[in-house]
Amino acid sequence: MSLTRVNASAATLTKNRTEDSVVPVSGMCVTCVDGCIGMCEIGKSAFRGHEVIYPQPFGVITTAGEKVYPVDYSHLNIMGTAVGAHGIEANSDKAIFPAVNLEVTYGHDNKIKFKLPFMIPGIGSTNVAKNNWEGLAIGTALAGTGLTIGENVVGMDPDATIKNGRVVDTVDLKMRVKLFKDHQRDGYGAIIVQANVEDTRLGAQEYAIEKLGVEIVELKWGQGAKDIGGEVKITSLQKAQLLHSRGYVVLPDPTDPNVIKAFEKGAFHEFERHSRVGMVEEDGFAKRVQELRKAGAKYVFLKTGAYRPADLARAVAWASKYKLDLLTVDGAGGGTGMSPWRMMNEWGVPPVEIHSLLYQYVHKLAQKKGAHIPAICVAGGFTFEDQIFKGLAMCAPYTRLVGMARAPIAAAMVGKTIGRAIDEGQPPVYVERFGRTRDEIFVTAATLRKELGDKEFDKIPTGAIGLYTYYERLAQGLRQLMCGSRKFALKHMSRHDLACLTRECSEITGIPYVMDVDKKEVEEILTSK
Repeated sequence: MSLTRVNASAATLTKNRTEDSVVPVSGMCVTCVDGCIGMCEIGKSAFRGHEVIYPQPFGVITTAGEKVYPVDYSHLNIMGTAVGAHGIEANSDKAIFPAVNLEVTYGHDNKIKFKLPFMIPGIGSTNVAKNNWEGLAIGTALAGTGLTIGENVVGMDPDATIKNGRVVDTVDLKMRVKLFKDHQRDGYGAIIVQANVEDTRLGAQEYAIEKLGVEIVELKWGQGAKDIGGEVKITSLQKAQLLHSRGYVVLPDPTDPNVIKAFEKGAFHEFERHSRVGMVEEDGFAKRVQELRKAGAKYVFLKTGAYRPADLARAVAWASKYKLDLLTVDGAGGGTGMSPWRMMNEWGVPPVEIHSLLYQYVHKLAQKKGAHIPAICVAGGFTFEDQIFKGLAMCAPYTRLVGMARAPIAAAMVGKTIGRAIDEGQPPVYVERFGRTRDEIFVTAATLRKELGDKEFDKIPTGAIGLYTYYERLAQGLRQLMCGSRKFALKHMSRHDLACLTRECSEITGIPYVMDVDKKEVEEILTSK
């Protein structure tokens, strides 16, 4: 069932000696030879130990699990129709795909408005996030959608001012919020500040609300990539000691004289900074929501990971009971800047299964008179418009958004890299066939230049243009799919727009097997006079 490469992967920079002859269960070479230098994960672990737990190299990659699940979103197909239209007049001259409305509003007063139904649900303190934040923040703002500042940004900031255990000033968080706000257009989109255990102790969200004007905060229970706290690598002894003094778990202990000596001699080159796991209980959850609202938060979100079904039920029930504005549920195997590689592949509830349970739980609550139903965001490996359509339909009518992180980061990184090549006068051959300037290479440049003006457009980093252009592609593709299903606004999407390609998928999701779709209607059509 699983095709996880259990003893070798590009993620851990390992490979088997006999790649065509591997034991299926263990992943070891069928013949393990005395004298091998240890290219596989077992061999590399023999001399680098715990370093091999994590995807490498840290800081310039994002990673997702490579396990092949029994059922995934490819086991669902989108159902189109030749009949009628929802949300627009059934007129061939009017029901054209550019007329599909992708705007979404949500929150207790429906004042959070996005131009597009997707968002980045949490990018925190990893280097790959920080090094691409300019493109991510500006691109998101220009596109009019959402971006979540993930965990540990304040605690990781060496220039943050912390007094009596509480943050009073920052450089990094301030920069991240400002980049988004300075480029936000017409009130569309949102910047959200997330918090884990350490962030809460530091008062990061209160600082963001009171000093930076942030209106939306998010409680974090976890993510799809792992069921422990966040990790990063630290290459500086001084920074490792700073983070240790701020209460983080840092391994090995950067204050131990023997560890310091080993580091200085080059025995190892990186420290690990770990966050603590949260201990969720209802009274504490309710208290924290109240504290944030009292501090001035206009909207409170919750993000949870691929935990067991009872934890998902808690998330749904408490988000309803305490009237949260958005609940994001991330499926197993999701993206990360750094998570234990084996954990990423082998723990948690996969996306199709957890989103099917999510629909069941939310739908059950919705039957209760007066129950508050938070807007729903589904996440876990989404990259393109077909998957976005399926995610929105899976939990319809409760879904408002699909969360993506790795794909937007990839778009921002490519845009940045192309911009650097343009500045150096050496665009790659693959890119040069489209031109040698930003205006020639980026297909959305003309539109953005017209909307922003020459002076402002020329200031926009190419990482932001890359993200904006990727989102533009997703938007047009999604409009085409929705038009084919004759759904011209998100509120008209439903689980009826999907069909399962296997009986197993149908059993899991409650969505009909493709051969059973429309059975009653078909019978009426064929037997009518």
